[in-house]
Amino acid sequence: MTAYSQHRPLPIEQVPQWDFDTDVAIIGFGATGACAAIEARVAGARVMLFERSSGSGGASALSGGEIYIGGGTDAQKAAGFEDTVEDFTAYLKLAGGPCADDAKCERYGREALAHYQWLKDQGVPYRGNYLPGKVIEPTDDSTLIWSGSEAAAPFYKSAKPAPRGHVIQHMGWGGGRPLVDILEARARDLGTEIHVDARAVALITDGTRVAGAVVRIDNKDRFVRAHKGVVLATGGFVFNDAMRRKYCPDSFRVNSPIGDKDDGIGIELGASVGGDPIHMDQFFTTCPWTIPADQAHGVFVNVAGQRFINEDCYHGRVSRCAVDQPGGKVYLLLDSAHFEQPLDLAGITIAGTGETWEEVEAELEMPAGTLSATMAFYNEHARNGSDPLFDKQAPILKPLDQSPFVALECNFETSYFSFFTLGGLKTTADAEVLDRAGQPIPGLFAAGRCTSGLPAWGHGYSSGMSLADCTFFGRYAGRNAASA
Repeated sequence: MTAYSQHRPLPIEQVPQWDFDTDVAIIGFGATGACAAIEARVAGARVMLFERSSGSGGASALSGGEIYIGGGTDAQKAAGFEDTVEDFTAYLKLAGGPCADDAKCERYGREALAHYQWLKDQGVPYRGNYLPGKVIEPTDDSTLIWSGSEAAAPFYKSAKPAPRGHVIQHMGWGGGRPLVDILEARARDLGTEIHVDARAVALITDGTRVAGAVVRIDNKDRFVRAHKGVVLATGGFVFNDAMRRKYCPDSFRVNSPIGDKDDGIGIELGASVGGDPIHMDQFFTTCPWTIPADQAHGVFVNVAGQRFINEDCYHGRVSRCAVDQPGGKVYLLLDSAHFEQPLDLAGITIAGTGETWEEVEAELEMPAGTLSATMAFYNEHARNGSDPLFDKQAPILKPLDQSPFVALECNFETSYFSFFTLGGLKTTADAEVLDRAGQPIPGLFAAGRCTSGLPAWGHGYSSGMSLADCTFFGRYAGRNAASA
């Protein structure tokens, strides 16, 4: 068996035979690949989809089924929120921080409402109601939730806050699986030819154009001719330790990867034909059980007893900023009015207690006058409704002055800090893969987590951005591949 490589394309003149012939070949069968297949078939192209696992899913199926949508949806209006395209777009750019792709943010900002309707047209159900409060994801079948840092500093200063997480109607957690099932059924109904247990191992090039792919099925290399284009929809690289060491070493500070065979193959395939991987140091992480109910009112400090974040922002932003802190751990400080025992699976332990913050400080073996001074300053201003250091907002801003007090330890190695990578191939808003000179690579398209998309900055991530990115730009990838 010839050793074909994801690092080196196969020239078309070296292809021994064609085992498959199609217009569009899609690699990966999560939500991205399914949406690409749907649009390519609607555009009239012959479509083959190749998935390395034995069925659809990917990271999309492991998610909560939440899609970040704004600009004035029916659920937003019914709940009394006036969200404009301008505010929605501004927040997308703020959430992307220094990694934001303005063209992608602006296109999604303009077209998110139409995308929401498209999802409904495929059969994705939404109850349409609003679930108030600070939640990880609904445990019932509610639709609209706050899913980011919209109402927190610094974001609220530049974009009017509104809840934008739209969750598929599904009882309990894990709405990603039924979401993918619906999209899969639609892709199959439209006539997509699907091959599972088929692992992509190389791209095929005709000069500078991507003309197909080599896939391994039953331990044999098969050659796929794609006359119009290849779409990469393969996920990130959270399970590729070599890539993480090379590009994203800070991710080794935490230990609970989330993904489904996300080994970076799509990124490597794209790079093999000149694609430009960007923002590869970026990753998302969260210890989500620090935010529900009363615990959201707590104060985070590092091992020096100093605050580092406004705790009312999104739990992923809190956690990502926490991982930047020295010492391998942070502490969540609570008083008796706001303490709730964390779930066992969170791996969060009680590190110190006391009748005063000075006693907690001593139990944590911090220098006298560090943590106690932090809490004295915080409480003094919180009683007056202000946070001059980090601009934490009401109603989350409350003094912690009801003894006894507790410090919960969130340890990066032993607590549950889930994470996944965000960097990937540079693509246009049309889902074309760009080379290092900024030019589209003919015949190659990509979307989802193998690209650097809407969720580009770990410190600004909001729940639902990944599914928004992969479903929306997956559609563009399929549509534009079909018309290439």
